[in-house]
Amino acid sequence: MASKKSDGKQLAQNKKASHDYFIEETFEAGMVLMGTEIKSLRTGRANISDAFATIRNGEIFIHNLHISPFDQGNRSNPEDPTRTRKLLMHKSQIHKLLGQSKQEGYTIVPLKIYVRNGYAKLLLGLGKGKKQYDKRESAAKKDAQRDIQRALREKQKVAR
Repeated sequence: MASKKSDGKQLAQNKKASHDYFIEETFEAGMVLMGTEIKSLRTGRANISDAFATIRNGEIFIHNLHISPFDQGNRSNPEDPTRTRKLLMHKSQIHKLLGQSKQEGYTIVPLKIYVRNGYAKLLLGLGKGKKQYDKRESAAKKDAQRDIQRALREKQKVAR
């Protein structure tokens, strides 16, 4: 009879990641949080634009993930909002990610934070850095797609 909670609510997103990297593969990781950090996340007080992930001793960590202290929090609020946090992944996933990120030009990029079944999750992407000309090409494709959509909408309005 117990219903399973499945929010899937997006809490924070790294919009510059798709601009700066070609995202080739994504991985989902749980986050180890302290005190009232989950409450701050649920109110949308997180910033992942400067965050990056590293792998040390078979464990994966996220650095520079800023979670603001909870306003109504007590002494269990962590003192450092950008502290290094451990991520929870299967060992096989960590080894796969480690092997792929060792290749030249690849990095582990945090993409978004969301809540699934009551737990905070972080979506990590394996990204290869874009060159300046790649960024211009992506912007041109996006503009062309926007123009096509605009033309289709105009054509549909005329047809009505």
